[in-house]
Formats: sequence, C-alpha cells, structure tokens
Amino acid sequence: MAYKSGPIYPCNPATARSESTKLGVDPKGEKLIYTNGRAVIIRDLNHTELSHAYTQHTQSATVARFSPSGYYAASADIAGNVRVWDVTNPENNLKLAIRPLSGKINDLAWDGESKRIIVGGEGKDKFGAAFFMDSGSSCGEITGHSKPINALSVRHQRPFKAISGSDDNSIIFHSAVPFKYDKMINTHTRFVRDVAFSPDGELFTSVASDGKLFFYGGKTGEVKGEAGTEGGGSLMACSWAPDSKSIATAGADGFVSIWDASTQKSIQSYPVGSDVQSQQNGIVYAGPNTLVSISLSGVLNLFDTREASSTKWRKLHGATKAITASTLDDKETTFYTGSFDGSIKKFSIGENEGLCDEIQGTGHTANVVGLSESEGKVWSAGWDDKVSSIEGDSFSSSSLATKSQPSGIASTPNGVYIATSNGIELHPAGGSSSSSSVGSGPATAVAAHSQPNSDIIAYGVGKKVILSSVSPEKELATFEDNKGDILSLAFTSDGKYLASGDSAGRIILIDVERKEVTVSSRWTFHTGRIVDLAWSKSTKRLASVGLDESIYIWNRENVGKNIAIKNAHPGGVTGVSWLGDDRLITSGSDGIVRTWSVPV
Repeated sequence: MAYKSGPIYPCNPATARSESTKLGVDPKGEKLIYTNGRAVIIRDLNHTELSHAYTQHTQSATVARFSPSGYYAASADIAGNVRVWDVTNPENNLKLAIRPLSGKINDLAWDGESKRIIVGGEGKDKFGAAFFMDSGSSCGEITGHSKPINALSVRHQRPFKAISGSDDNSIIFHSAVPFKYDKMINTHTRFVRDVAFSPDGELFTSVASDGKLFFYGGKTGEVKGEAGTEGGGSLMACSWAPDSKSIATAGADGFVSIWDASTQKSIQSYPVGSDVQSQQNGIVYAGPNTLVSISLSGVLNLFDTREASSTKWRKLHGATKAITASTLDDKETTFYTGSFDGSIKKFSIGENEGLCDEIQGTGHTANVVGLSESEGKVWSAGWDDKVSSIEGDSFSSSSLATKSQPSGIASTPNGVYIATSNGIELHPAGGSSSSSSVGSGPATAVAAHSQPNSDIIAYGVGKKVILSSVSPEKELATFEDNKGDILSLAFTSDGKYLASGDSAGRIILIDVERKEVTVSSRWTFHTGRIVDLAWSKSTKRLASVGLDESIYIWNRENVGKNIAIKNAHPGGVTGVSWLGDDRLITSGSDGIVRTWSVPV
C-alpha cells in the first residue's frame, strides 16, 4: 500500500450562541459523538489518538447519536438527510440513507430496540418524522408543533413513548408504536431547548430558555415538579445519570448543575465561567461519574461528579473552525495550527499524542494566514494586520504591526519575512518593530532560507516567483513558469531547491544554485489551488496539499511518479508537514489534524 492513514487529532464540536449543541455518548460511556461541519467525530475520552471521523455527509452535519446497541450511529445534516452507519469497522458501512425532512434536522433519537429513529427540525411541510432504521419506512408521525422542533427523546421501555420540544414553547407527548400525537404540554414560556427520558423510563424532563426545569411522568406525561436557575438564565441542555437518580443541566449563565430527581433540588454545580464564551451549550453523562459539557468557546469540560466541591476539571481542546495555517517545530514534537477565528492550538506528537492545548494570551482576532517556526519560536500572521510570536504555551507580550494585510510568513534565525498586499516586509531578528520592504506589488507567498552570509528569500507576485538576497538587498532571478497566482513556496532544508505551487494546481521545481527550472509541467495533478508545500528531511520528497481535498507526494529523483491521497480533508487541505521521511501530518478546513504513513 502506498499510504496508510494514522491517528487523527479531532476537532471540537461546532457551537453557536443561543443554540443547543447535541452531544451523544456510546453505551459504554467511553466515546463521545458530535458534529462539526461535514464531519461526525467519535472521540475517545481517554485516548484522543483512537478518535475517528466520519466524513460522508455532503452538507454540514447537525446531530449524531449512537444506537442503544452500540453497533450503529445515525447522523443528520442541514439539508434533512439522515445516514445510519456501522461504527464497528473503520469503513463505516452505510446501512440507510434517507431524507425524512426537507430542511435542517436539529435532533434525532433512537428507540430502546435500536430499530426506530425519530427526527425533528425545520422541514417545510412537517417538523418531525419517524422511520425504521433498516428500511426507512414510516413508523408513525411526530406532529402537533407549529414551529421547528429542537429536541426529541424516546422512552426505551415498553410501552414506548416519545416527546418533542419546540420553538413554539410546547412539548408534545406521543404514544407508540406507531408514534402518534397524544397531548400537548404547555409548561414553558420560552423556547424548549432539550427534553430527555430517564434511563429507567419513569420520568422525563424538559429545559427551556425561561430557565425552568420540569419533571414529568414517563408513561403519562403529567407534571411532577418544577425547578430552575435562580437568575432565570436559559437552560440549553439536560442529560440523565445512568442510575436515573439525578439529571444534569447546562446553562447559558456558565453553570453546569446536577439536580436530584426525587427532591428536584440542585445538589451540585460547577461554575465554568461568567463570560460569553463560558456559556454551556450542551451536556451528556458519559458513565456514572463522568459528565461532559460543551462551552460556547468549543472547549469540552469533563467533570468527575464524585468531587462535589471541585473547581478544577479536565478540558479537551481542539479546533472549532477551519484550520487555515500550520507548522511543525524543529524537534517534531509539537504541531501548531491557526484557525479562521484567529485561535491558535498546539498538538503533541509522540508522548501524549493528540493532546491539544490552546495558546494563551492575546493573539489574533481574525483569520490566521501563516505560521512559521525558527529556533523554538513560532511566528503567526493574521488578517488583523498583526504578527505575533509564540514561546512555549503563550503569546509573547509584544507583536509586530504590518503596514498592510498579510498573506504569508516565513522566518529564519536572522529575521521574519511577511508577504503583504504591498510587497514583502522584512523584520530583523529580535522582534524589532523596524522593517524594510522588498518589491512593490502584492506578494501572495514567501519562503526563506538562512545562508552563511545572508538570508535568501523567494516570494510570489502574481504568476512570478522572485528570488532575492536580503543583505545586500538584491534580486537574483525571476521565474514565470507557473500558470496561476503563486500561493505556496518551500525551500529544501539545504536551500538547494525551491518548490512553487499556484492557484491553477501546478508545481514547478527550481534549482536555486543554477537558477533554472528543472520541473515545469509534470507536477500538475492537483485540480484546485495548492495552498501548502513541505519537503521531507532527506530533501528528496515533496508533499503538496490543496483545496481539491488531495495530498500528493512527489519525488525529486523520479519526477514521473507520485502518491495521491484523495479526499483527505472535506473542504480542502490547508497545511502539511513531514515527520521524518515517511510520515505526514496535515490540517484541513474540517478542523481535523490527520497523520499519514507514506513509506519510501
């Protein structure tokens, strides 16, 4: 086999303000399931490197749930599609593909026998549907609402019952099977955010934007009691403990609370934070003593419910938006990624593989367009017209202001070079604010290599690659073999060769010493923009990635052959680095970091 996929470092759930984020868990309580973009993530809570991504949706996925049997998962998207697939093998064989609604699906629920599924959302002619998981044929109706359904739950014991909560402030109680309307419950005064049957089926609960938590009889739907937050902040989600004795809620006030089902009183609470990003959007019990919540910032919080007074808990980080830039440190132990929202994360490689941490401090407020590492320091450039440096786990206190919007960055021990809309800005080493400029046209990419006497830089202006020395400032050569705007440049570690990738999917190879093009028309297999290039340590292999979702590995000594990895990242591959000569690490618009084994 030419290549083999390795461990992935998953993204975190996608969140939106004032929207409940659906989290699911497998029957063993070991794996979390959630969505981000087109990907459905199955995340191992204890071993991140064992996580898995399902990427067969063609639209943004909205919710995913494991079946009670643990053998299947059902996932839905914004176009009303539902896919039921096998989770016991890496191929995720498709069991059923169906479109029960004509619009966005907000939630779905399995019955206790893993045979039936109900869905609810924003359909044009109806807001809910019920069908069999093997044939897709109808098994009842989910009706009675006048506005989109936000949440659903099915009683897992016979007689089956189903409940649905909606933007019309009501809860509909359905009898089954087949599912049919029984009665409407009007306890809430604001949007119903979540509903849930207890595991033993004796009770069900609802939470809403009015900050109230209601308890109802599982078989009859009669109101058993009421609880709620003191401040009246929205409750976004709820989840029952496996023993059915308590229920946890996630609040927009930043609190995760646990309520006793018998007394309907709060028995524990965890103050995650008071700022907007600490709002709690989703929650699920993963085992008897583990509670997982999702903050608006995208951070997953893991609480041990046995520690009642604890103010510390595990946090699982990951990208929540498309990754737009990445770089690997010299020691090959840390992979840095920058996202469209300006956040920068670092992933451990080797020991604690896949462990993700957020870079602390004041970084970027807009799209990160480039990352570059030199001598232990990582430089980042963003659309906020700023260049920041990272040392260890945090941003340094000082940053560099660019004179115009950056489009790329390169660094050496001698300086930092930034491609901007006005040319190349040169900043000497030491983080000095003084700078000089090279070129006059908009530069789209830059690469740099440290020579004994002077740095040499290459930058793209339109379809031209310009090779220049820094000291003295002198243009050495110009190459015009590319067919599109230059978007990526990379020197080999010895500086002898330079690769240039463009918007037309063409790569040219330049012999720097001879100042001539050695490959001009043979590396043209990409069908989209090439956004990043990386040379292996031996300088013989070049990896290229692009918005065509593909990775290609080229050989400088055998230019006629390549290894293609298609459909690597839904939405496009945005970054690539080599781990030695036979492993790749890539990032993509799906927010996921992936590793690949590519034997020589």
